[in-house]
Amino acid sequence: MSSLPFFFLSYPQDNILLMLSLSAYRSLFFPLGTDDLMEAQIQQISPAALAYIGDVVYELHIRMWYLMPPKQSRLYHQNVVAQVRAEQQAHYLQVLEPKLTEEEQRIVKRGRNAATKLKPKRLSPTIYQQATSFETLIGYLYLTNPERLTELLGCLPIATSESNALLQDHCRDNL
Repeated sequence: MSSLPFFFLSYPQDNILLMLSLSAYRSLFFPLGTDDLMEAQIQQISPAALAYIGDVVYELHIRMWYLMPPKQSRLYHQNVVAQVRAEQQAHYLQVLEPKLTEEEQRIVKRGRNAATKLKPKRLSPTIYQQATSFETLIGYLYLTNPERLTELLGCLPIATSESNALLQDHCRDNL
């Protein structure tokens, strides 16, 4: 499996394509570093805690995606909220599932099983479980394999643009 050496942030309204090296992207999203956490410590973190971290990491990724071009706060907020909704996260999990390793599938299952204890008011239990599973996966990869997280986030069809088409081609061909 080849890795994508750059991460693309696309701003189709202004025909801007920002290409960051993987190390630059990682320094933006992973400033604390995760080398000090051992696998045994990470396995002790509950799926709910992984989902808590995953929620933050995913929202930061989406906020960075929509950062440019500058827009009114209301529009910025609407774009971000549309992407971080549980329904959208559930959809993105379905997009990623064929690309997941066995270990990643195990983490998704842990997240799904942990989400069965709560009864959301506005969502079906299935959507809630899928969204929690997605966040759990994001949190786990943030702590264990930021490069893999970057690859998977790059496979999400967040915006229709040339750069996203390049990422989708890469995901289809290499993951």
